[in-house]
Amino acid sequence: MRQNPFDPGYYNENELKDFGIGSVGKNVLIAKNCTLIRLENISIGDNVRIDGFSTIIAADPGFLHIGSWVHIGGYSAIFASAGVTLQDFSGLSQGVKIYTTSDNYDGSVMTNPTVPQEFTGVIRAPVEIGKHAIVGSQSIILPGVTLGEGCAVGANSLVSKNAEAWSVYFGSPARRLKKRKMTLLELEAKLREKT
Repeated sequence: MRQNPFDPGYYNENELKDFGIGSVGKNVLIAKNCTLIRLENISIGDNVRIDGFSTIIAADPGFLHIGSWVHIGGYSAIFASAGVTLQDFSGLSQGVKIYTTSDNYDGSVMTNPTVPQEFTGVIRAPVEIGKHAIVGSQSIILPGVTLGEGCAVGANSLVSKNAEAWSVYFGSPARRLKKRKMTLLELEAKLREKT
């Protein structure tokens, strides 16, 4: 039977090991139409899926650490040259962008990567997405942000500051709306009992 040209499929953990990934667990799937730069700087736990057309750049000295039971929706982009960590059970919906570097826009320095570094003021800081945190579609996370455990960010939000654990955020800039339920911790315990 002829392969469906519209379904490129997924690479699994065995193929990722052959390609030279830093480390990888079991039951890992990465869509074949993703772009991953500096695979050796990427570590992935168990039960992870990265969907199509996502871009991950973990250029030196950066890294991407993905825990277990993590999903990254299609068309997402992670620019991890200053380091990104996605803890267990976290998730990025479609089109989420995470930046660990940014130009300084105040006009005191020049901008863009074609200009020598001595003339720019690039801001570099790692990003951490806490356990059970979820980021809604088309949201943007800026350098240095930590999303606390269980934090939920609504779609189309711009997160420029740390977000409290077990809270719901929304907007541009993102603001805390309310407390998030913690019932999912009981569900996590049941899941772990089954596996």
